[in-house]
Order: sequence, then C-alpha cells, then structure tokens
Amino acid sequence: MKNLKKQRRIQVIAVAAVALVVATALIGYAMRDGINYFRSPSQVAEAPPKPSEVFRIGGLVEEGSLLRGQGETVRFAVTDGGATVQVAYTGVLPDLFEENQGMVGTGRYVNGVFEASEILAKHDETYMPKEVMDALKEQGVYQEPET
Repeated sequence: MKNLKKQRRIQVIAVAAVALVVATALIGYAMRDGINYFRSPSQVAEAPPKPSEVFRIGGLVEEGSLLRGQGETVRFAVTDGGATVQVAYTGVLPDLFEENQGMVGTGRYVNGVFEASEILAKHDETYMPKEVMDALKEQGVYQEPET
C-alpha cells in the first residue's frame, strides 16, 4: 500500500511537470509575434533589421517630409537627430499626427523604407513616448516642453 501511494505521487508530479513545460512552450510560441522591439532611427541606420522582423520605430516627424500622395498612402521621414528613416504608411493617420511631433510606428524595414502597419501620435501637448524621449536625449536634440 505504501509503495502504491509513492508511485501515484511520482506520477502526479511527472504529469504536473510535463503540463508546466507544455504550457510554457505554448505561451512562448504565442508571444513570439506579439513582442515588438523599439529602435530609434539611428539604430536602424547602424544595423538594419531583416525585412521579416516586425519592430517599433519612434522619433520626430521631420519638418517638410510629410507627403500625402494619391490614395491612402502617406510618406514621411522620422528622425532622432542622428539619422533619418523614410516611412510609408497606408491608412488614416491619427488626428494629432503632424510635422515636428513625436510618433511611434510598428512595421517592417524593407528596401530602406519602414513600411508601417500602425502609427501612434502623441496625445497631448507635453507627452512623448519614453523610448522616443530616450532616443532624442541620446542624440542631444531633446528639448523639455515649456510649461
């Protein structure tokens, strides 16, 4: 009887360990496409990512670079003061999107152009995403907003 209890306990522990490993593997597999790393334009210029890699880029929309073409495709340049990356976006831009303002985009870097699938713009006068602020500070072009 004692041996049967010990064997049953070992079986339960083994099944629980296998279930934990399977659950961890499934979570990791599900999250692999959901994790997007942030890169500044300078980082993209130094080491361009593979065209298959989805990542976020952020900086300031360069003044004079916003081109609204035929249809829904919009082209502009994003900069952190050290480098500039061309961006193409098909869709409706956020209401607060404009030149010389902070933005973060999600997409892929293909043939020297960041093809954005999503564009986020600041939501008020003083907000700037932390990643964008850090990238601008690193390049020495960040200016504190006036209050």
